[in-house]
Amino acid sequence: MLECVINISEGKNTEILAALESVVHADLLDIHTDADHNRSVFTLVGETAPRDLTRACMNLVSLESHSGVHPRIGIVDVVPFVPLDNSTMNDAIRARDDFAQWASEELDIPCFLYGPERSLPSIRKNAWETLWPDSGPNVPHVTAGAICVGAREPLVAYNVWLENVSLAETKKIASAVRTTSIRTLGLQVGSMTQVSMNLIDPYEVGPAIAFDAVAQLTPVHHAELVGLLPSRVLEAVSLDRWEELDLSVESTIEWRLSHL
Repeated sequence: MLECVINISEGKNTEILAALESVVHADLLDIHTDADHNRSVFTLVGETAPRDLTRACMNLVSLESHSGVHPRIGIVDVVPFVPLDNSTMNDAIRARDDFAQWASEELDIPCFLYGPERSLPSIRKNAWETLWPDSGPNVPHVTAGAICVGAREPLVAYNVWLENVSLAETKKIASAVRTTSIRTLGLQVGSMTQVSMNLIDPYEVGPAIAFDAVAQLTPVHHAELVGLLPSRVLEAVSLDRWEELDLSVESTIEWRLSHL
């Protein structure tokens, strides 16, 4: 079984989001929406739902009218395939390559691949300057931009919110806690700032470690799990910290799969 955690560049229009949800509801584990980021994370299972969602986004969302604090290169910005039980990284890479070929041939959207070849941050840094799509046109689609299609192990997307901390200072904090296991951005989100993190080795560096790394530098207002996390990551965190860290059994991939 493969999980696919699609990041969509739409987090404000509730009618559009409801329409997108209806397209993939049978294979949907979770939706996390952020209006300030103007971004939504759809956690799906399988390979059919990601294509259905992408096709629907082509009809409902346009990059021409998009604005938000999170960086993006397309309306369907990131499409990572993640191996779960009874699947392997090779399965994820095959699904990634098949999706990229489909999106470029049927929808005329350029696709950048990440995984063993390169990291997602390297695409964000170099796309259209020194890096060109692996499939599809060599120019962005007029309304859809491009897609970063990946194959990766499970990661945890995690936000730590700060109050009365300037954006400049938040960016310094994000840089200070950044490691090979914690990718970070410092963002202005409404009246607060945010250290937005991807915990790319969550079995070793989980939410508690990431939260505490920020808390050592400045008081944390609250934390936010984006999407789901593996149960093994949750089990490594002391139960008495789950509420503080915005964690629960219901937010695990395994629990959602059992209730799909």
